[in-house]
Amino acid sequence: MSEPKAPTPAPGDTYKGWLFKWTNYIKGYQRRWFVLSNGLLSYYRTQAEMGHTCRGTINLATANIAVEDSCNFVISNGGTQTYHLKASSEVERQRWITALELAKAKAFRMQAESDDSGDESTPPAAGQGGGARNSEVQSTLRTLGSKVEDLSTCNDLIAKHGSALQRSLSELEGVRLGGETSEKIRQVTERATLFRITSNAMINACRDFLALAQAHSKRWQKALQAEREQRVRLEETLEQLAKQHNHLERAFRGATVLPPSQSNPAIDSKGSVPGKGDASDEDEENEFFDACEDVQEFITVPADPKYHRRSGSNVSGISSEMGMDDGTTSLDEQSMASNPESPQSQEVVPVRKRRTRIPDKPNYSLNLWSIMKNCIGKELSKIPMPVNFNEPLSMLQRLSEDLEYYELLDRGAKCQSSLEQMCYVAAFTVSSYSTTVHRTGKPFNPLLGETFELDRLQESGYRSLCEQVSHHPPAAAHHAISERGWTLRQEIALASKFRGKYLSIMPLGSIHCIFEKSNNHYTWKKVTTTVHNIIVGKLWIDQSGEIDIVNHRTGDRCHLKFAPYSYFSRDVARKVTGVVTDKDGKAHYVLSGTWDEKMECSRVMQSSRGGENGADGRQKTVYQTLKAKELWRKTPLPEGAENMYYFSTLALTLNESEEGVAPTDSRKRPDQRLMEQGRWEEANAEKQRLEEKQRTARREREREANRSTNPEEGKEPADGAEEVEIATEPSETTYKSGHQDSYKAMWFDRCVDQMTGEPTHIYRGGYWETKEQGNWDSCPDIF
Repeated sequence: MSEPKAPTPAPGDTYKGWLFKWTNYIKGYQRRWFVLSNGLLSYYRTQAEMGHTCRGTINLATANIAVEDSCNFVISNGGTQTYHLKASSEVERQRWITALELAKAKAFRMQAESDDSGDESTPPAAGQGGGARNSEVQSTLRTLGSKVEDLSTCNDLIAKHGSALQRSLSELEGVRLGGETSEKIRQVTERATLFRITSNAMINACRDFLALAQAHSKRWQKALQAEREQRVRLEETLEQLAKQHNHLERAFRGATVLPPSQSNPAIDSKGSVPGKGDASDEDEENEFFDACEDVQEFITVPADPKYHRRSGSNVSGISSEMGMDDGTTSLDEQSMASNPESPQSQEVVPVRKRRTRIPDKPNYSLNLWSIMKNCIGKELSKIPMPVNFNEPLSMLQRLSEDLEYYELLDRGAKCQSSLEQMCYVAAFTVSSYSTTVHRTGKPFNPLLGETFELDRLQESGYRSLCEQVSHHPPAAAHHAISERGWTLRQEIALASKFRGKYLSIMPLGSIHCIFEKSNNHYTWKKVTTTVHNIIVGKLWIDQSGEIDIVNHRTGDRCHLKFAPYSYFSRDVARKVTGVVTDKDGKAHYVLSGTWDEKMECSRVMQSSRGGENGADGRQKTVYQTLKAKELWRKTPLPEGAENMYYFSTLALTLNESEEGVAPTDSRKRPDQRLMEQGRWEEANAEKQRLEEKQRTARREREREANRSTNPEEGKEPADGAEEVEIATEPSETTYKSGHQDSYKAMWFDRCVDQMTGEPTHIYRGGYWETKEQGNWDSCPDIF
């Protein structure tokens, strides 16, 4: 009955071996090489990786070890790291558990000794108080030491009595029934009793030790937190000193290169005439500061005040050109006064009151098995995804949310300078991502021919129309026009790639913004959206990539960089930086901020090439800038937004019922309306019905197309053939080559964009006139 066991690893030994580690739901358990040494458990893909690549390490001093079944066990350090492991056998699992427990105990003792030695080396704050604390620590250490000795003694006794009990059981197995039976049974009973008593004693000792440790853990945690905060403060102070030293050094070099008697050649070449007393006023009122620093792109430093005195007229011109904070109000008032069509001069029209709440999101649990069992035997393209993953808005409505901060384009339309206008366009581009920071729900996929109008002519001066113009690949066209002098149009198709732990969504297509007064035409593309923790964990969204905004009339450009989130980065999360340059590549403005909060802009007074920085050895550009002006700041979410899918004030109104909209409008979509009302079961049934209706309509269009091209081939397909539907994933190549659907959009014409050369859909007109007439007979029945 008894088998020879492998020797138990000693507390100080290094323990190595193969274990199976859970990776994800796709790959399952994978074989990894684990090494236990000095209280740390590390793992590698192979033994050869031990010298150079560690895949992960967990500190056993603060870890919790739990056994799940005969071969599986879990190691966790409180939520940040969790290893689900599986051994090849129960014996192997027990060896690892023993080794881990011993290593954990030793690591805990070493950590306690280290903390205690640190406390003893710290001088007391006051004489008697410090002595009292030292005495208390010594008393606690003695008590803990005695408890550890009790545990060690109980451990030895348990091992001794356990071995004796094992021998007695082995002997009992070989005894024949006879006179010896009762004696052997009595011995076994005595051994079992001793083992039970010793085990109870050890359990009581463990309970006492745990109670004592818990009583003092809070005090130790506070002391540790205080030390950490002190360290952070010291690091921040050091960083500030380093920056000040850097700025002083650069200012000294600038003073050496540009003496006070020498003027700026870039300004002299333009032939500017000195102003009449403007320079001194500007120098007294302007503040100089550090703009946000992007380590990978450029460095910004405060502009030299002497430099401004040498070019007073230019500074005065800049101030009048770039009135972003103090000058914005006066600029708007001036424009309103000179505009006879402004709302102040017209008859006041009552503005409709929009809703500010929707029904709270139900707390329905998601049963994956209930989803999977409905997918058995079905084609991949016909698997219905439940509304549990959605939010009660369609993709067309999400596209209309780009106009949340339309005021930026209103301000841009009033700008006299194209470079200043570029700053507002860049801020508008960044602001369109601010609504996505908490929005992890998936919008409804629009049906082919579905539309959405956003008529804010009375409140905000603009009208917007979206239409789903293609189903394979899915694409939506958007057109918005404002009475305040700008037009926005775009066609967006989405390509996605699932990469195991996260999902990347790449928007395809260009966005156009045209200002009527200046005829400036801007184009740009969207960055990549990444949804993290698709399989396990809490979903969160990040935006990363680069955007180039181009003014096709003047050649001005703005390069924006969305920095991807990194756990190890010391930069601000969700950071965005950018530089506005003219057609010659000269920088005029530096942009900085975050895509979920605000954007600022700083006027560049001078730029120069710095020394080599970074691993690549490239020279960075150093910009001397004026004080930053705030271009945009995010409006706070409405109260209770966490219960309303984190919708913004505009998003709450998008699905509100309105009279007179087209029968194809997203507001009339039944599954979306049912989900908003909290009736998710009915919404799932409606969603499945609409998807099947769309498939039927598409097959009918394909039959009609076949009959028109070749009447002899307009026959019914073979059995089951008409049910096959291939889901195609759009790509850049597919998008540029044109749409595959034979559907002709209702309100948009397909053509080739003259600016980008891409196939696109442009609004042909007629929608708002049809709405005034109330004649929607030509609209298809898609719901």
